Amino acid sequence: MHGCARPSRTQAISPPPRRPPGRWLRLPANPRPEHADEGDARAATVRAASMASPSFENPSLTLGLSLVAGILAQLVARHLSVPGIVVLLSAGVLLGPEALGWVRPSSLGPALQTVVGFSVSVILFEGAMSLDVRKLRREARSIQRLVTLGAAITAVGGMLAARALMGWDWVVSALFGTLVMVTGPTVINPLLRRVRVTHRVHTVLEAEGIFVDAVGAIIAVVALDMALHAEEGPWLLVSALGSRWGVGLAVGGVTGLLITLGLRQPTWVPEDLSNVFSLALVLGAFQVSNALAPESGVLAAISAGLVVGNASVPARREVLAFKEQLTVLLLGMLFILLAADMRLSQVTALGWRGVATVLVLMLVVRPVAVAASTTGSGLSRNEKAFIAWLGPRGIVAAAVASLFASRLGAEGVQEGQAVRALVFLVIGVTVVVQGLSGGRVAGWLGVRRVVPGGYVLLGANALARQVAQALQARGEPVLLVDSSDATLRRAQAEGFRVLFGNGLEERTLLRAEPEGRRGFLGLTHNEGVNLLFADRVRALQRSAPNYTALHRGHVGVSSTTVSATGGHVLFGAERDLDAWLARCEQQAVSREHWRLEAPQVQATVPPATGTLEEALLPLVLERPQGTVLFDETAVPVAGDRVDFLVAHARREEAHAWLNSHGWSLLPQELPIPNTSATLATE
Repeated sequence: MHGCARPSRTQAISPPPRRPPGRWLRLPANPRPEHADEGDARAATVRAASMASPSFENPSLTLGLSLVAGILAQLVARHLSVPGIVVLLSAGVLLGPEALGWVRPSSLGPALQTVVGFSVSVILFEGAMSLDVRKLRREARSIQRLVTLGAAITAVGGMLAARALMGWDWVVSALFGTLVMVTGPTVINPLLRRVRVTHRVHTVLEAEGIFVDAVGAIIAVVALDMALHAEEGPWLLVSALGSRWGVGLAVGGVTGLLITLGLRQPTWVPEDLSNVFSLALVLGAFQVSNALAPESGVLAAISAGLVVGNASVPARREVLAFKEQLTVLLLGMLFILLAADMRLSQVTALGWRGVATVLVLMLVVRPVAVAASTTGSGLSRNEKAFIAWLGPRGIVAAAVASLFASRLGAEGVQEGQAVRALVFLVIGVTVVVQGLSGGRVAGWLGVRRVVPGGYVLLGANALARQVAQALQARGEPVLLVDSSDATLRRAQAEGFRVLFGNGLEERTLLRAEPEGRRGFLGLTHNEGVNLLFADRVRALQRSAPNYTALHRGHVGVSSTTVSATGGHVLFGAERDLDAWLARCEQQAVSREHWRLEAPQVQATVPPATGTLEEALLPLVLERPQGTVLFDETAVPVAGDRVDFLVAHARREEAHAWLNSHGWSLLPQELPIPNTSATLATE
């Protein structure tokens, strides 16, 4: 680089001469920052604000408020049924220096990049753990080309758009193009959780977001190094890319193996330390990799997540659930900090040219990149169209853009802050527009995945089929899971959809499509298995209600145990399951439909003890709001309808009790036939 005299203050703030197009940046050896006066003024403003309200310049307060605001914003979004990221960005702007001034990312100083780095490592590790290598292989062609060819087209398209619309020189335009080539799991994954699309589209978008983050972040930083050190020539590109990818893959792979070995050996890592053990190694690997090769930590976190997520690890589900909770917490904090760190004046200064650049990226560059990358992939036209529409940018793009602004500003490049502002505009517009419209576009294109709904029953025995019949008669989809081929064939002959396999195994539960189910029922004759099934379901789908059938008088599992774990006791109480299973097998029961006209006495629920327990078994409770399973919380009121199993030998006794307690027998309703009965095999 060429040396020159130190510029005066007047020269430093005057616009630099336009650089010839197509050349790398030629900078003075010891340049004075372009915005020195602006920086001094900003520092004075910060000091004045600190004196006026010193409490808000506290970095600990900024982090604390960001965490709280992030969670509250996501709760508000959940209640309003809107994408959480939209509410997070709005809350960040409102709480930031541009409005209330409560959250001030500048108070963190250099620590802001550290916070972002640690958070991104956890988010990327969790995202990579969720990737199934078997699914990736099926869509490998589309994913590979999106991450390579598609990213290259996006970078070139972004460069041309910035050059033509913003008027920047080729070097700055090229740097902008490398910044917007990423999408990112920080925004893609929350949107995909809200908009359930077909499995192929979900796999492609999720994998692209994770892998292109690593590729894009490394290429962007290397491009910046080349721009600032042009005299080193093309060798810098080869050595920098090779070292970063090599270090990232090596550190991540070793970390993933260490986590896997630790989790496989309970004597090495006790179960209660498995989560913090994996978290510590991921955070350490991210920073070690970055120390060895800048920005390679992103790739290290992804590599470690892939290794652990696709290894046979007993505690894998627990680790993933822990990381998912952390991801929700950290995502909220990051987007609050990101939005609060925006300078709306810098964004609005871009004018119509900035908006036009974003629209070109969304409506021209992204569709072209997707079309070129998915040719011959087997994806339908509508699936390609949805992938082309959904390409929001996230935290990694914002973090690298801030790095660019800092380094370019230190080297006296005038457009550094403008590049950062335009990247933030791309993030804001893509997140808001595509986040709000993603569900509607998926519906228009017909790429929404049909949520199965209904209930999954572990067990296809005669008692389970009676419960299933009562649910199916109310229009509730039912899936029976069992490992007995003969029992399943009998259930299939009665019109039920069935699944062959061990219901305690994760792969079987995943095939049962747990998302969207109304509940999971453990209905085997072994109450321990029923409770274990509920535990497996809860680990896989925390929001799904689970119900456990319990034996009366057994000391192994009690209703207190079930309630303590967040489950419900099926049939309202512990029952003599063996007796009812035998009656159902012998066809010595009838399913009757009764309505509570008006409570005649205080108790309207048949007791679960004494001789009446051998005569009546409540199955489901029907109300105008819908049908629910009869559990320990069920309290029938006037107008409610209940399906009871009535033992033939005790019918008169059962009818007498029901009639005397305000119940009236309704005509028997024919069950709704299930024409989708299938027998799935492993």
